[in-house]
Amino acid sequence: MIQIKNSAEIEGMRKACRVAADVLDEMIQAVAPGISTWELDQLGKQLIEKHGATSACYRYRSGRLVFPAYTCLSVNEEIVHGIGRPEKRLHIGDIVSLDISVVFEGWVGDNARTVAVGPLQDKVERLVTVTREAFYKGMEWARKGNHVGDISYAVQRHAEAAGFGIVREFVGHGVGRGMHEEPQIPNYGYRGRGPRLAPGMTICIEPMVTLGSPSISIGEDGWVALTRDGKPASHHENTVLVTDGDPEILTVPSSGRMND
Repeated sequence: MIQIKNSAEIEGMRKACRVAADVLDEMIQAVAPGISTWELDQLGKQLIEKHGATSACYRYRSGRLVFPAYTCLSVNEEIVHGIGRPEKRLHIGDIVSLDISVVFEGWVGDNARTVAVGPLQDKVERLVTVTREAFYKGMEWARKGNHVGDISYAVQRHAEAAGFGIVREFVGHGVGRGMHEEPQIPNYGYRGRGPRLAPGMTICIEPMVTLGSPSISIGEDGWVALTRDGKPASHHENTVLVTDGDPEILTVPSSGRMND
């Protein structure tokens, strides 16, 4: 069932999303050549605790698998669900996707960014830019009376028109008391399909875009998704509120400046 939130519940979501955005903002500032993804994950743990929140992904279960990290940190060909490791250090020219999901006062805030580690090759920089643009193209359709498929179509059209691939195995989703709620929001699809959007819905729109083929494989840890051809992937996510008017991004840092 799709949850429609009242004004008090939306205020709870605002608080949780602000925490998630603040943690992401501070972690982005720490991205630099030489830092390990384990160090970044431990920083995320400290920041989440500093804000009085808990990690929504730590010890998240998928079948028999239990996620061991506090944040998802995916480097280059890793698409999503990367686990921070001491031996995995960032180098100039890398990209790293930081996916931060927190629980604060019973509500979940969820956001992600792909960040450059120093200068990038032009085609990789374009990948990151188009992924961000695809999020905003999709968000424009997150309006009362539209369908989930309208968002999906807008994301897919923008990414594929630029010559990039769209990952199909992982999708956006509703969010609220739980990290993954209805409806599912694919990054591909057709206009006019899927559930209708209504004010009070809080959803995560999160394009996952590849430089080459969208085919994926799963790493030996059972968690990280990688591009099968080894080419880089980018991820951009915000929690969005459907209103009576324009859609509203809830994952905005306390500074008021988006960490795009």
